[in-house]
Amino acid sequence: MARRQWRTLAGGMFFGIVWMSAQAVMPAVIGHAIDDGVAAKDREQLVEWAAVLFGIGLVQAVAGIMRHRFAVTNWLIAAYRVVQLVTRQATRLGGTLPRKVSTGEVVAIGTNDLSHIGQVMDVSARFAGAVVSFVVVSAILLQTSVTLGLVVLVGVPLLMLGVAPLLGPLQRRSAHQRHLMGRLSNTASDIVGGLRVLRGIGGEQVFLDRYRRESQTTRGAGVQVAKLQSVLDALQVFLPGLFVVVVVWIGARYAVEGTITPGELVAFYGYSAFLMIPLRTATEFANKVIRARVAATRIVHVLSLEPEVTVPAEIAPSPAAGSDLVDTRTGLQVRAGLLTAIVSEQPDDSAELADRLGMAASPVDDEVRLCGVPLTSLDPTEVRERIVVSDTGAMFFSGRLGDNLDLTGHGDVERALDTASAADVLEALTDGLDTVVAERGRSFSGGQRQRLVLARALAIDPEILVLVEPTSAVDAHTEARIAARLRGHREGRTTVVTSTSPLMLDAADAVAFLDSGRIVAVGTHEDLLATDPAYRRVVTRESEPELAVSEASR
Repeated sequence: MARRQWRTLAGGMFFGIVWMSAQAVMPAVIGHAIDDGVAAKDREQLVEWAAVLFGIGLVQAVAGIMRHRFAVTNWLIAAYRVVQLVTRQATRLGGTLPRKVSTGEVVAIGTNDLSHIGQVMDVSARFAGAVVSFVVVSAILLQTSVTLGLVVLVGVPLLMLGVAPLLGPLQRRSAHQRHLMGRLSNTASDIVGGLRVLRGIGGEQVFLDRYRRESQTTRGAGVQVAKLQSVLDALQVFLPGLFVVVVVWIGARYAVEGTITPGELVAFYGYSAFLMIPLRTATEFANKVIRARVAATRIVHVLSLEPEVTVPAEIAPSPAAGSDLVDTRTGLQVRAGLLTAIVSEQPDDSAELADRLGMAASPVDDEVRLCGVPLTSLDPTEVRERIVVSDTGAMFFSGRLGDNLDLTGHGDVERALDTASAADVLEALTDGLDTVVAERGRSFSGGQRQRLVLARALAIDPEILVLVEPTSAVDAHTEARIAARLRGHREGRTTVVTSTSPLMLDAADAVAFLDSGRIVAVGTHEDLLATDPAYRRVVTRESEPELAVSEASR
């Protein structure tokens, strides 16, 4: 990352060096002004040195402004480059990301980690200036007094070594706090995302107590970090202050002995006071590097993840349009151009099968085939274009409703809304398709959101459309309209629906009954009701005694 922005980093370091070096030579100029001008009562010398001091002040002011501009630029470039990298990686990983990294972890990267990375780039300019100015001051002192020069050259590194023992524990505590912050953010995301469900079951207090406990644990970890941080901050003031006292005491003795002039004594005091800046900058740099290393570890972990679906080394030829889709593991065969329904007593089993049909399940295998070609042998982009899986977890992003519904830019949104029986939702909106959708589409009810999600999937109009429980949140009348219209809307196109609703199953061309991971029966809804008791029990939700009575009556 630093290599990508080396120009702005170099610019910041250059002006940081100029800015701090200008401050470093000011005590020498003041000392000469005192000795050559004030003590010698030479007005011309005093004016000359005052002019030099004024010029250095101007250089310092200009360099300080430019240093700050470069520092802010470096912070912004680094922080938003992290956002770009993580966003691109999230897009690249697709469905792999939520299975390997929690939502809270990604949120923590976007709220805290990028700031720590940016702060290192920010402080780099001042740190470069601190190193160079330290060398400049040491050289000046060595020319004036070897003893004072050695005190600076030896004392400053010793002071830094005094801070070093704190850095290791600070890094460990910061890493622990960062881990807890990710967990806390994940808990908060879960609560916000499921708030409506929590209210429905009366679970708000349970999750509130859970959040409070995790929050207090995170707070405790933050306090432990703050304890070390406070000691480090105190040492940033105490150690340089102690150093100033030592240098001034030695300089004062030399002045009393007549070894140095009053102007040189003032200069020594100025050097000592100035050296507090490089020392504090160095400890600040070490502190921010530690926090950035913890943040970088988390970021690199996300960036190192590989998608479960990758482009094969040798891409197989594209299967012909209108080919059958087969899953050899379960025995499911989806005939091209038909509406096929999958029924299972366990909704999770049918949902998992639906994900596998679109290579959205984990792990990805080569048992799903299109015209005999494993999906894993095809380009993932082609698979995504030809097979679209719309599950119950699909959501809307913030933005214009029309953009959320028409993802391809040329879909027949009006017809899709009519098929999904969602025209009334659009009519109730003042701005129609220009309505701004709230985050996750929370401004819509569960049934409205489900119908809009179905309309979005229909507007894409893929070759094969897989719908997971598309009518589970709507009333029977709306479901009947959707079931009646869906078959005509997708005529000539392959459609797969997972559902146990008799209304939806009756509209299907073929129904596949999934039991214990295998397709155990295939036929029309009417035929399976008549011939398969297990299927009838799942669809009609009859108990075993009721089923026995029903069989006896037949």
